[in-house]
Amino acid sequence: MNRRFSYFVISTVAEITGLHPQTLRIYERKGLLLPDRTSGGSRRYSQTDIDTLTRIQELRKAGLNLAGIKKVLLLESEIKDLKQQISAVQL
Repeated sequence: MNRRFSYFVISTVAEITGLHPQTLRIYERKGLLLPDRTSGGSRRYSQTDIDTLTRIQELRKAGLNLAGIKKVLLLESEIKDLKQQISAVQL
């Protein structure tokens, strides 16, 4: 399964993660998560989105607020991109 393809509706993701659907909507409004949308506007979550939600839960348990979590996720994404660039140059 490609982790980026969108497969899951909000109720399924809420059940998988143990988060309330409203919490998922809040995370989206805050820019922590951007699920795909169908042409009708329904959210579709990928496995990558679920992994992000798991990371958000870890950071919440560590005491970070949503602004701090957003910054950590951004920095982690930048690190991942830089590592890929370094690997490409080394080949």
